[in-house]
Amino acid sequence: MSHPHLDCKGLPCPQPVLQCKQSIESQRPETLVVMVDNEAALQNVTRFLENQGYTVGSEQTSQSEWKITASGGGGTGATETQAVGGESPSQESMKTLVFLSAAEIGAGDTTLGEKLMSNFLATLPEMGSQLWRVILVNGAVRLAVEGSGDLEALRKLEQAGVTILVCGTCLTHFELLEKKAVGQTTNMLDVVTSLQVAGKVIRP
Repeated sequence: MSHPHLDCKGLPCPQPVLQCKQSIESQRPETLVVMVDNEAALQNVTRFLENQGYTVGSEQTSQSEWKITASGGGGTGATETQAVGGESPSQESMKTLVFLSAAEIGAGDTTLGEKLMSNFLATLPEMGSQLWRVILVNGAVRLAVEGSGDLEALRKLEQAGVTILVCGTCLTHFELLEKKAVGQTTNMLDVVTSLQVAGKVIRP
């Protein structure tokens, strides 16, 4: 059984996760060590490896570097679809995904756009069990951070079983990673795979 060491420092999203995925598929390692240099990659790699059945620990080796150690694996973890966000969509549902790329809806007036977004999020529970996942990228990640007026609506969705995925690269770009208050930090592999398996995608 192999014990690969992956140096993923300096790699853009979703390369750290993709390298882990490729290593698991080709070598089925019992243990895996991954080096990353940002917190978004730390969270994404940790979540991915846990979803693959590994026991994962990490230590900060310098101000901006982390060593992730995964053990107890061997390729017996979740399937690729299940690995995205930690679960697969229900076969009985329509697998509806809501994709948000801004903190407001429409153009013309920011205040109105923000109010429309708040109304939209507050109304999403009306979709019931058909709603599977909400993905936040670019400016929409501001909806999921401390101080957002829409936190309660997102928390209610999460408590109802809806997966909330928040782009880690976007949080890092806006210097909001440590302020995320709801959802799971995600990467572009999660986003692409979610779009692939969803039965319906809504982009307001």
